[in-house]
Amino acid sequence: MATILIMVAVVLFLCLLAEKFSGKFGMPALILFMGIGMLFGSDGIVHIPFDNYEMAKNICTIALCFIMFYGGFNMKWSAARPVAVKAVCLSTIGVVVTAGMTAVFCMLVLSMPFVDSFLMGAVLSSTDAASVFSVLRTKKLNLKDGTASLLEMESGSNDPVAYLLTVIGISLKVGGDVSTVPYMIFAQIVYGIVIGVAAGMLGIWFLKKSEIHADGLDTILVIGLAMFAFGLADVTGGNAFLSVYLMGIMLGNSSIRGKETLIAFFDGMTGLAQIVLFFLLGLLSFPHKLPGIFPTALAIAVFLTLAARPAAVFLLLKPFKCSTNQCLMVSWAGLRGAASIVFAIMVIAGINTSSDALFHTVFMVALLSVAIQGTLLPMMAVKLSMVDESCDVRKTFNDYSESSAITMMQMYIPEGHNWENQLIRDVSMPTGSLAVMVKRAGKTIIPDGNTKILAGDTMVLSVPAYESGGHEHLEEFTITKKHRWCNKTIAELVLPNDTLIVLVKRGDDNIIPNGQTQILEDDCVVVYS
Repeated sequence: MATILIMVAVVLFLCLLAEKFSGKFGMPALILFMGIGMLFGSDGIVHIPFDNYEMAKNICTIALCFIMFYGGFNMKWSAARPVAVKAVCLSTIGVVVTAGMTAVFCMLVLSMPFVDSFLMGAVLSSTDAASVFSVLRTKKLNLKDGTASLLEMESGSNDPVAYLLTVIGISLKVGGDVSTVPYMIFAQIVYGIVIGVAAGMLGIWFLKKSEIHADGLDTILVIGLAMFAFGLADVTGGNAFLSVYLMGIMLGNSSIRGKETLIAFFDGMTGLAQIVLFFLLGLLSFPHKLPGIFPTALAIAVFLTLAARPAAVFLLLKPFKCSTNQCLMVSWAGLRGAASIVFAIMVIAGINTSSDALFHTVFMVALLSVAIQGTLLPMMAVKLSMVDESCDVRKTFNDYSESSAITMMQMYIPEGHNWENQLIRDVSMPTGSLAVMVKRAGKTIIPDGNTKILAGDTMVLSVPAYESGGHEHLEEFTITKKHRWCNKTIAELVLPNDTLIVLVKRGDDNIIPNGQTQILEDDCVVVYS
């Protein structure tokens, strides 16, 4: 037991080092996690024998469950809403088009049987959220025209459709009745949506109305709900990945209590899930088998990257008047990764075959995609003039926070004030505050303890920022033309008793509002509740 614990700790330390130095290697850390798994596997240095696809499927499914949940939870809906229709088109129709074209290529060019071609197209049809998020965040790569949000939403929401196609393919492979496919599609979509929405609403109600006050218990509640939604959807024939993703979106974009704590916890948990997932995929592989399937994998990877993915993207985005450069950027960012490999594991476990050719082919395709497309993604963004230097890509995620440990306070000193004609060192300032500047007659003075305060001075103090006890919430969102607040004054709004508009950001101006402040289109409104 002690040896196993030490081995697990060593793997975690190596993966953390890989994460730290991935930038210097010029490639996403996730591919290094795979490499570490290969080093520990049967063909590696440590020689751990592992070929249990059923166990791998169960572990990977649990890991993917929480990765999908956090993908939804961390997606900022206000940033994704303008591109939601395009993203949904890509994650549904785009997945089907990509799967169909890949299946036809495998059948006609690579001479694979029809069902095998269908399965190959199905498991490779979705882009990988973990890979896309990793590249965008580690490279701080924000893209023009909302492309970052488009990629985030698409890659986070297309796994359910790929999973649906994979389930259909497995049914066909084991000789299932084709007449059951329509109901299977109905159950996957309808039950998945209903269970996901119900779990999300239940979670919001519990976190807003229940008497659970400890942050740790909030976290346990959300974990339990995510597992319950996933399990219930799976048992009823619904799409479990769709359920947890929808639940995540609802919880992450509502004003629930203790969201900061939940984000911190699930950020770490998802990081661990990604390490386990990619390490296990590397451990399960046999590198000596890769050269034999390399030509097939390379042909599929090239076709996916240069034909199937671009065809689906241009077909769906051009009607929205997206620029050619944006379409090319979205095409190149269609990384294949862990989700595709997990679906391949599900196929092998589901059809009880001794052949692992599908797994290794998909593994190599994903490896090529993450290594080449992922590594060159920043360069392609620059070449296509798609980099947006004016904004931070982290703002498209719910875990982004612009708050700091201190804030600034302005204080005017009128005649007769008890600080008038006093030295700064002699006045009683708020605990933890510091006088950082004095505005006097159009001049700015950097004060010290001997600076005398005069009538008419404006003191600028740094004071400790307020830290929420978990029952208050600040929410920031942009006013659209159709928003019910647009062109109304604050006095005209019907707000709940525990809600207050504390700030209106308009262009470069920050407005402290009153009842007569009119809210305009494109204003960014900060609401306290």
